[in-house]
Amino acid sequence: MAKKKVSSVPPPEKINKRPDWDTYFMDIVELVSKRSTCLRRSVGSGLVRDRRILATGYNGAPSKLQHCLDIGCLREQLKVPSGERHELCRGLHAEQNVIIQAAMHGVITKGSTLYCTNHPCVICAKMIINAGIVHIVIRDGYHDKLAAQMLKEAGISVKQI
Repeated sequence: MAKKKVSSVPPPEKINKRPDWDTYFMDIVELVSKRSTCLRRSVGSGLVRDRRILATGYNGAPSKLQHCLDIGCLREQLKVPSGERHELCRGLHAEQNVIIQAAMHGVITKGSTLYCTNHPCVICAKMIINAGIVHIVIRDGYHDKLAAQMLKEAGISVKQI
């Protein structure tokens, strides 16, 4: 009686599919966004070069300052619409925080890719340009035509997944 050959390869529907690199890093910055202390929008970001994470950041008040979660949102109190009057916010944007984190730890940002849960605003776009970041991958859009225009003019590609 011949022995039945048993395959060690699971059927195709049982194979755990690995995410592509963009999805992998986007899922990580989605997790980073959960550390946000902003009452309006939770945003996470990460800088990556050669498939290695350089730094991460999320939006919230600077270190050693009280968070909006604890004391309330000035922009909410003043009824400031989303995308306007960024200077009236206690918090740093996730993109600002990731660039600052890289700088604090001596990590070069030039030539890196920024993964972010949202499209950068114009203030962050200017920082991204000067930080030498060359690609941006986002999950959600953000209506800031000037930011999109400046990134395009600087030759920085933006990909939404």
